Amino acid sequence: MPTISDFDYQRVPVAEGVSLNAAVGGSGPPIVLLHGFPQTHLMWRHVARDLAADHTVSVPDLRGYGESDKPSDGYSKRTMAADTVALARALGHDRFALAGHDRGAHVAFRAGLDHPGTITHLACLDILPTLDMWDVMRGASAAVGFHLYLMAQPPGLPEQLISGAPDAFFGHFLDAWTNDPSAIPPDVRAAYLDACRAAVPSIVADYRASAGIDVDHDTADREAGNRLRMPVTVLQQDWGAALGYDAAALWGAWAADLRHETVTCGHFMAEEAPAEVAKSLRTLLER
Repeated sequence: MPTISDFDYQRVPVAEGVSLNAAVGGSGPPIVLLHGFPQTHLMWRHVARDLAADHTVSVPDLRGYGESDKPSDGYSKRTMAADTVALARALGHDRFALAGHDRGAHVAFRAGLDHPGTITHLACLDILPTLDMWDVMRGASAAVGFHLYLMAQPPGLPEQLISGAPDAFFGHFLDAWTNDPSAIPPDVRAAYLDACRAAVPSIVADYRASAGIDVDHDTADREAGNRLRMPVTVLQQDWGAALGYDAAALWGAWAADLRHETVTCGHFMAEEAPAEVAKSLRTLLER
């Protein structure tokens, strides 16, 4: 199993019956990095080592993914954000910067709204907030997000279908969403597929929450006028051009202190363009 070299690994209890697998390295101001789908904490391996030169970097597997515990429920982004805050506190950090990619970015977004006094800086890589994501997915162009609709279905059918051909399902996204296949070498790809194959029910539960309780939580914040109070950086492919929306404007409704950057690499930007991602995170941390 590949690991992030020069990082120490530990299991950290974050909730009753739930511990997260986390890699920790470096020293200095703390930052937590949250991975996306269909991956594990390994997606941050290059960026984490870069930032560890002058930061304490914590890189967990999310609840339900990788080597972290996989309870049968508890996959609202509010609960997963609370996991992240509990992890940081267990490691000695009452305030910390937070960056997330894909699913981890949804968790980071919720952490920023729920814990504004704890999250000092926030970076979200290649997502729209949940409400905006569902709003822009319409017509034939929404076919690119077929997995969102599949995993939104009631328990049973999605798990059965995905478990019937997990490597084909998860491997599809590793292939379709990358511009540079060499960025995910065979051993890392195998680790991702192994981890996803062993976590089908919890991965589906994570996505199902984003079509249910996560919508409720985000709607309540939007109606209350709640916004992200910390400096925010968003790195994003130009999905707006393909799907017909203004990504920067959508994000601007949630974050007053926003820097929105469009990247030219594929979805897995922390692996395809790690130097660019690390530079953007460092710039964010200086704001």
